[in-house]
Amino acid sequence: MAVRLLKVSSLATTVFAASGFYLYNNYVDPNDISIVRFGRAAITTAVISYDYLTSLKTVPYGTEDYWAVKSKVHLRSAERLKDLCCANRGTFIKVGQHLGALDYLLPEEYTSTLKILHSRAPQSSLREIEQVIREDLGKEIAQLFVSFEESPQGAASLAQVHKAVLHDGRTVAVKVQHPKVQTQSSKDILVIEFLLKTVTWLFPDFGFMWLVEEAKKNMPLELDFLNEGRNAERVANMLKHFEFLKVPKIHWDLSTKRILTMEFVEGGQVNDLEYMKENCIDVNEISQNLGKMYSEMIFVNGFVHCDPHPGNVLVKKCPKANKTEIILLDHGLYQVLNDKFRLDYCRLWQSLIKTDMKRVEKYSRRLGAGDLYPLFACVLTARSWTAVNSGISQTTVTNKEDVEIRTNAALYLPQISELLNKVPREMLLLLKTNDLLRGIETTLQTRASASSFFNMSRCCIRAIAKYQKKRSRSRYKKMQISFSEAFTLWQINLYELLLWIRGSTLGNWIVSFLNHIHYVH
Repeated sequence: MAVRLLKVSSLATTVFAASGFYLYNNYVDPNDISIVRFGRAAITTAVISYDYLTSLKTVPYGTEDYWAVKSKVHLRSAERLKDLCCANRGTFIKVGQHLGALDYLLPEEYTSTLKILHSRAPQSSLREIEQVIREDLGKEIAQLFVSFEESPQGAASLAQVHKAVLHDGRTVAVKVQHPKVQTQSSKDILVIEFLLKTVTWLFPDFGFMWLVEEAKKNMPLELDFLNEGRNAERVANMLKHFEFLKVPKIHWDLSTKRILTMEFVEGGQVNDLEYMKENCIDVNEISQNLGKMYSEMIFVNGFVHCDPHPGNVLVKKCPKANKTEIILLDHGLYQVLNDKFRLDYCRLWQSLIKTDMKRVEKYSRRLGAGDLYPLFACVLTARSWTAVNSGISQTTVTNKEDVEIRTNAALYLPQISELLNKVPREMLLLLKTNDLLRGIETTLQTRASASSFFNMSRCCIRAIAKYQKKRSRSRYKKMQISFSEAFTLWQINLYELLLWIRGSTLGNWIVSFLNHIHYVH
């Protein structure tokens, strides 16, 4: 093992020395040179690997000292990884953000440290932004806009957004890609792939090659802003029956693969409790509507927005209509679910909600979990195996259970890695999406609420009935399916109403009245 690491370290040193010689003779930004980016990444990987190998070597496995030392190594490694992402920017930050979103799949030391990357994205200069606009739209900023704010409204790993005003007076948001991201991304993915293979060679239990596969598939899509615009229009049309949802309209005449111009919409981040309090926004209503929206995307339509971190989900109170809007931004990353996967996923969630453990095993296996189906159920629900067996819709999430799950994420990291390499690729982005949504619910203190399970159940029933009707040729059979669907939905509505009455003032009054009558008699 030590010999392997020595080889990796020697390679990294050689690369770094070569890059230094190159820089000495060429006056360019070192961060733009592939060999420098590779050298930096290789050295960081070697240092992290050496830290794990040496720090844990002398500590007996399974003891309190072992877990305490491992936690410190996790934290040091996460800090080094964060620094690498900030230095190399672009694709590295995107991958780091992805890891930071996996709250219940990675040790907390990693997720809490890498979450910072959402606010550490680089900014391009106005000169660089002007260059991209000039190259793609063929005109200067002054010819296209009456005003264009120099400071971006926000900067992300791949692009930044500027507020501008068109000549007809409309205010727009102009999303401009960082100029060097396009050329660097494919090389960065190759670097990450090489380093992950090296780490897997050193640590056979480390199975995170799925991360590279996802980056290879998704990065070209995220870098195509025309694709993002099409996704935005598709989801807006798909969910147009939700009056609370706002998707900014696209200005196609001012959009290219590197520029996306859209309607400018203001709002507070969905996790900003202070903003919601100031604007009299009901957090329960927001949580319910967010659940409805995502249940519809996942179970009914199979077209899922996979980056719902708080910066991409805004909320706004409309004073005139006295309604609260959810504004969905950043439509670059969507997952399309095929019918087989989507229906198996529907039936798995139905089984989890009903605590039908035989069907939980059946559909977990059908989704690729194999003998790891108990772990899969826990990962999917972010609940303990005890809670899954007791009924996730019947038991609330306690702080003790949350700590247990996060601890187990570190204990069972090899098994989690194995699981993530076994399940279909569609599942990976859904797990990330689930974790991001749970993070929002945790902040809003609405996690595992009964209403979220009711909404999921309704969507699962509708999705399965819709599929069955599509496959059925008999009019009688279609009527039978429709009746069964309507009856089951009616049962859910009735049960939800009874629960509401039981928990309301009216329910308490009825119970008190009945008790009083019983006492009198």
